[in-house]
Amino acid sequence: MEELLSRMTLEEKVGQLNLVSGNHAVTGPFAPQSVRDAILKGQAGGLFNVYGAEYTRSLQAMALTETRLGVPLLLGFDVLHGYRTILPIPLGQAASWDMEAIQAGERVSATEASAAGVNWIFAPMVDVTRDPRWGRVAEGSGESAWLGAQIAAARVHGLEGQSLSAPDSVASCVKHFAGNGATEAGRDYSALDLSERALREQQLPPFKAAVDADARCVMAAFNAVDGVPGVANERLLRDILRKEWGFRGIVVSDFGAIGELPVHGVAEDGFDASRIAFQAGTDMDMESRSYVGSLPLLVREGLVDGGLLDDSVRRILQLKEDLGLFDQPFGRSDEKREAEVIGSAQHKAVALALAEKSLVLLKNDREVLPFAVTAKSVAVIGPLGDAGADTLGPWAAHGDPNAAITLKEGIAQVLGPSARVTALAAGSVERSTAADIASAVRLAATADVVVLALGEHATQSGEAASRASLDLPGDQLSLARAVLALGKPTAVVLFNGRPLTIEDLDRDAPAILEAWFPGSEGGLAVARTLFGLNEPTGRLPISFPRSVGQIPIYHDHLPTGRPAAETYKPYTSAYIDLPSTPLYPFGYGLSYARFEMGEPRLDRLRMVGSQSVQVTVDVTNVGPRPGTAQAQLYIRHKVARLSRPVRELRGMGRVTLKPGEAGVISFTLKESDLAYWQPGGRFAAPDVGGPVEVHVGPDSGRTRMTVLEYRPSSAMVQQPARVDTARPTP
Repeated sequence: MEELLSRMTLEEKVGQLNLVSGNHAVTGPFAPQSVRDAILKGQAGGLFNVYGAEYTRSLQAMALTETRLGVPLLLGFDVLHGYRTILPIPLGQAASWDMEAIQAGERVSATEASAAGVNWIFAPMVDVTRDPRWGRVAEGSGESAWLGAQIAAARVHGLEGQSLSAPDSVASCVKHFAGNGATEAGRDYSALDLSERALREQQLPPFKAAVDADARCVMAAFNAVDGVPGVANERLLRDILRKEWGFRGIVVSDFGAIGELPVHGVAEDGFDASRIAFQAGTDMDMESRSYVGSLPLLVREGLVDGGLLDDSVRRILQLKEDLGLFDQPFGRSDEKREAEVIGSAQHKAVALALAEKSLVLLKNDREVLPFAVTAKSVAVIGPLGDAGADTLGPWAAHGDPNAAITLKEGIAQVLGPSARVTALAAGSVERSTAADIASAVRLAATADVVVLALGEHATQSGEAASRASLDLPGDQLSLARAVLALGKPTAVVLFNGRPLTIEDLDRDAPAILEAWFPGSEGGLAVARTLFGLNEPTGRLPISFPRSVGQIPIYHDHLPTGRPAAETYKPYTSAYIDLPSTPLYPFGYGLSYARFEMGEPRLDRLRMVGSQSVQVTVDVTNVGPRPGTAQAQLYIRHKVARLSRPVRELRGMGRVTLKPGEAGVISFTLKESDLAYWQPGGRFAAPDVGGPVEVHVGPDSGRTRMTVLEYRPSSAMVQQPARVDTARPTP
């Protein structure tokens, strides 16, 4: 590597820091002439938005054989929830609370994308958010930093595999560092003014977990933290990420972010922006082309240290070497493997399993669900019942909407040819006429059971899709009410990328199943669940508000001296026109089985120092169906030097039980689980000790509590709680 670095001209070194975008056409991705020229001049270290084994092979061949030094390219792509086999959106995957299933899904993503020549994926997105108006909530893991940290590590392991140089592995790029999810009013590219404690406890834990899992890239965010945009934030990029956490990989800007620094008002022009971003610690410039136009002159004039430039180039070359690109530059551009693995039956099975685990049963009055598989006629009514693109969701990479199993197709597959399954859009997501609604009512009247497929278009979630209203768009509520008035056995299936405000629908509909955007196999997963072939086990990773006026609303909020009562009481932290609780709390989800959960038990009532405590809870299946009971462990520091959240998630567990069977769910509570960001600038458990409430229940709103007495040991300095990042054995 040093020999190669020594042979590079200044312009070639800066070229390694330049990341440029390919284009898309009807026939597929292509590189415009300007991009081809950059490669040939040694002024492109990588490309993104390029894929396909044959095409990526041609790009690598150009870099290897038609440039002076023959340095292979990083080839990146946004694969947020699948490449060709599309998985549920990340928020839906988070609802599975199943790290093994999520990791298996990312193995599918990596295997397919790498077969198409991609060696670098701009995922996982680990921004923690409490504002569902933000469209990009669909790309993350919800409101819990603790749950987000577990998921971040699982995603990195799935993408990078056992060995980064393996042809079916890709480099992950965790994004967006940092505070990108702490939006202002749910708008993209904005950020609230975060305190150090809020940053450390609410925003950074998933990034730390990803770094501990050996993520090889971090993407700096558009937004500003404490007034400093992500690509210019030396405190985040050098002090915390590199010095404090020991990160050895590369930092890449978000799309065009360096060129936007003058718009932020922190740089005078492109030259100034390049100097500021590079010195702050941003190694690669995505698509603004600021570095390639400015850094050579800045180095020659002594305004940028050439040694820092060499360090950045070394990191990029090291990543390429670790990916095996110098030894096997065409190892991932394998047309034979591409044809074999992309969309394979094995990958579809993984997508189906993950989709089934992501579904959340929000309501099931009178046990309307599951429907009987003997139903002879089913009406699938609503704009999303037979919509392939809206089944896949936003950021569907190279997914094919025509190959997606829609809800109508899934039901037909489950019930077989003897059943009549009819789909009627009854208008669009945005509008239904009186005639559309009348047609829907006539169809529903002829059916044994009715499924209402409601929600958002895929384009109404994701980037550039912030919404000021979270109500069902258009006339969907009116459509639902007209059909529900018939009194037919009816279930609502929601397709959406964020929590919606559906209190009116919840009041009227007997059964509601949250499907998110469930991916390629999503329609089959939903159908199998509606008709009892799959048990809904998903749990919400984010609270559903009753109204946008409650936002932000989340489980781990701080207490107040005047908490709201169950019924309105003046001079408390309450609304006069609405309950203070969410419609569905964090962790919520129903099952077809019924369970009773006992009081939590501790194997010791006092934790001293580094001792651990076993927490157990008895669970009994009291219904007629087998099922999987799930419990969540929360803590609350009852007394501490700082006011602490009313609930902090620290564990989850499940047990499968037959009717009448009893079981036990166990958790281990460690001293590091009690740690929080201390005024001295470190994560540590309270140095004064005190009582800690231990809550266990099916969700954050329904817990039972016991008290643990914590006493610190003499050595109080601790590290932040780490996610177990040991790579699993193959």
